[in-house]
Amino acid sequence: MEILSMLIPLITGGGGGIAAGKMMPKFSLGTIGNIICGILGGGIGSQVLGSVLGVAAGGETGLDIGGLLGNVAAGGVGGGGLMAVVGMIRGMISK
Repeated sequence: MEILSMLIPLITGGGGGIAAGKMMPKFSLGTIGNIICGILGGGIGSQVLGSVLGVAAGGETGLDIGGLLGNVAAGGVGGGGLMAVVGMIRGMISK
């Protein structure tokens, strides 16, 4: 179960990256770029949520509903957020 709790933020992060790319096409990095940024952001977002809020992130939650929802939310928001930041920086550099 530990591996599943670590994969959930990565998968939802990839989904968050895709969703952010669709909502903000100006900052999109392409489908693969959005997914890669989303996966990285999902992992980072889950770790930050665990550190800041004291929520057990990663493998420590098991599959209780609170831990599962926290990982899904942290992964999706982290993935979308990192994709948007990288897209903005890429846009500034290309000018």
